[in-house]
Amino acid sequence: MTTVAEYNAALPADQREIADALTALIEAVLPGTGAVWHGHPVWSLGAAPGKQPVCLVKAYPRYVTFGLWRGQELADPSGLVAGSRAMASIKVTAVADIDAAQITTWLQQARALEA
Repeated sequence: MTTVAEYNAALPADQREIADALTALIEAVLPGTGAVWHGHPVWSLGAAPGKQPVCLVKAYPRYVTFGLWRGQELADPSGLVAGSRAMASIKVTAVADIDAAQITTWLQQARALEA
């Protein structure tokens, strides 16, 4: 797999639907910055994949993770993001679990941290 689209296409249908929905939200805020890095999609602001990473999407057998590299620094009144050190993430088990407005807000905050 060399592209985000190829990564998503290789997933089982339920996970592909989640990954595609997350990808669309991410691309709206960070257009053209996604690449497969260390086996899963990562969106970065640096000159190469993984340089100044902002977020990731990674499929596991029972869920898809949406992760934010500096997620612990974000304002999160929802209390949804969890993690350790700087990274934070949410586990998504269905498209209905995706709060598009909240994810967009986190992405905008995360992009601003890296700017």
